[in-house]
Amino acid sequence: MDRLGRIATTAAERRSARYGPAMTEFEHVHVDVGGLRMHAALSGPADGPAVLLCHGFPESWYSWRHQLRALGEAGYRVIAPDQRGYGQTDAPSEVAAYSQLHLVGDVVGLLDALDVPSATIVGHDWGGPVAWNSAMIRPDRFPAVVGISVPFAPRLPGALPPTATLRAALGDSFFYVLYFQEPGVAEAELDGDIRATLRKTLYSISGDIPAKDFRFFDPSARCFNDLLLEPETLPEWLTEHDLDVFTAEFERKGTFRHALNWYRNIDQSWELMAAHLGKGIDSPALFIGAERDAIFGLTPERVLATRQWVPKLRDPIWVPDCGHWIQQEEPEVVNNALLEFLATA
Repeated sequence: MDRLGRIATTAAERRSARYGPAMTEFEHVHVDVGGLRMHAALSGPADGPAVLLCHGFPESWYSWRHQLRALGEAGYRVIAPDQRGYGQTDAPSEVAAYSQLHLVGDVVGLLDALDVPSATIVGHDWGGPVAWNSAMIRPDRFPAVVGISVPFAPRLPGALPPTATLRAALGDSFFYVLYFQEPGVAEAELDGDIRATLRKTLYSISGDIPAKDFRFFDPSARCFNDLLLEPETLPEWLTEHDLDVFTAEFERKGTFRHALNWYRNIDQSWELMAAHLGKGIDSPALFIGAERDAIFGLTPERVLATRQWVPKLRDPIWVPDCGHWIQQEEPEVVNNALLEFLATA
């Protein structure tokens, strides 16, 4: 069998096990990171090799509950923060405070605050750029990197700012990233029922939505909710308790505004990353993708093409019958892949 076959059995077998509550089994800390008070969940021995897990949108530290458990039990010091604007971490009000340089600074500062000299960094969704950029800018602190769902994307000469690129490609068609740009617009829609927004978003780009019902990239949509479907029942990987935790973390701030500011900063981040024009990553790297993760329309070939900037990128892992929330939908596959990478990176 190939490497993926050794890591994963069938989706039905992997999903047969349910995962219970995981709130109280981990250590929780609040530390000062350059004036930003940051929350993180920790597991594993304090002197174990460190692994830093960066979540995406709309998630929190809790997205990594299965990895906190499995990697901690394997002897790693696992650190899963609420990133800037999320959960129990501070949320600056200014859109400009959510650039990639701020976010990389946050995770470096978190290691400093925890007296951790270096860590393998893992990022999913929006946490992916944080992980890749951290490994690129500070390889002394992040000597190995894993991207889940999002591959490395270098700042290249001659490119347009991201929003200009999207508008040139899409014209007047609806695209959620552009819809999120105007402060207040998406919040007015999403904040009214935070639990429903999370429930529908988590379901609508998961591997559980029937292919015939998938509509996340409907160009005729007029708002974000037009892209979402209400599940008749929650997917097997998402319990009512899990949804309670995610909802409570967003209700702390009462709005998605700070998380949306990550999207509103893409052009500024693009400008700031000009200092790293054409730069790559010379560290061991791994990419984990899923066959039904339609967010970026990726293929193994497109990911392998990033080896021109990430020469030590391992062969990508593609998880069958899985959607965007890979580490939650298929935790055993992700855990095993991470453990194999950590042992050999």
